[in-house]
Amino acid sequence: MIIIEPSSPRDPATKALLEQSHALMLSLFSPDACHFLDLEALEADNIHLFAARIGDEVMGTGALAVKDGYGEVKSMFTSEAGRGKGIAAAMLRQIEDTAREQGLTDLKLETGDVLHAAHRLYERNGFAFCGPFGDYKEVPESLFMEKSLKDASA
Repeated sequence: MIIIEPSSPRDPATKALLEQSHALMLSLFSPDACHFLDLEALEADNIHLFAARIGDEVMGTGALAVKDGYGEVKSMFTSEAGRGKGIAAAMLRQIEDTAREQGLTDLKLETGDVLHAAHRLYERNGFAFCGPFGDYKEVPESLFMEKSLKDASA
């Protein structure tokens, strides 16, 4: 059974996954195209960070950044051992539920152009491609997606 629960970026298991995610992003993209939040930023009041575990093993992370008028999906990552087990989809549902609880009507995200499995996950969960938002700029390595939470069932 997948358990999704609030976490701290300082929790050793969560921190290890976040560091794996950051290293992967830096291996795939230029530093200017890496928009992950560092550990300190993940402790901000507007961030809801979650860890996914099966048994005692933390296998995924994800966060909701509450912005002015929308929520942004951040820090989505599943360990290699956790892939194919539904962890990312469960995490995305938790982020969406939290966004609804916060009264947000839209979810947005930035993802890398070569992260095709992530694109498929987001599309299966109702996200559609859009243009840049917030402080993001149009760059070849970044894709942007959004989902309206208005009048949509969870």
